[in-house]
Amino acid sequence: MTTEAATVTGDVQMRLLQAADAERLSAAYVLNRDHLAPWEPARADEFFTAAGQRAVIESKLALQAAGQEVPWVLLACSRIVGAITLTGIVRGPFLSAHVGYWVDKDFNGRGVCSSAITSVLAAAKDELGLHRVQAATLEHNTPSRKVLSRAGFEEIGLAPSYLKIAGSWQDHVLFQRILE
Repeated sequence: MTTEAATVTGDVQMRLLQAADAERLSAAYVLNRDHLAPWEPARADEFFTAAGQRAVIESKLALQAAGQEVPWVLLACSRIVGAITLTGIVRGPFLSAHVGYWVDKDFNGRGVCSSAITSVLAAAKDELGLHRVQAATLEHNTPSRKVLSRAGFEEIGLAPSYLKIAGSWQDHVLFQRILE
């Protein structure tokens, strides 16, 4: 995968996560802490620090080196305004991965996620040779469901108590996109 930044929308670019992103990622999470809280696992205060993000990045880059994950960041100028990650990459007859993403509160509704997912799906198919990408959203996360629908994902079911989000086990709607 190329480490070069690619334009996602007019002023937003996407590139692979780098070890040097800890400070900027920390700043992005601090700025969006309340915005993201209803959609993410409860986070310890350490997560929002540069040291906490260095640990997260180190883990993600190790998983990337092992072929199990591909993390990207979304940038406006040099500011991180979101992230999108293929996780749980499985080879063999499955050739599948999960996609997760978030966008800065000030960049919602601007097509950033839709464009980023389109780029990630192309990389999943063309560069990773995957057959399928899955996503999961909270039932009441209408904007995320619309993003997935626009990207050609189809709803495949409901997973009760799927993930512990905002401190409680919550149902998620499952989606998939077949890439062939």
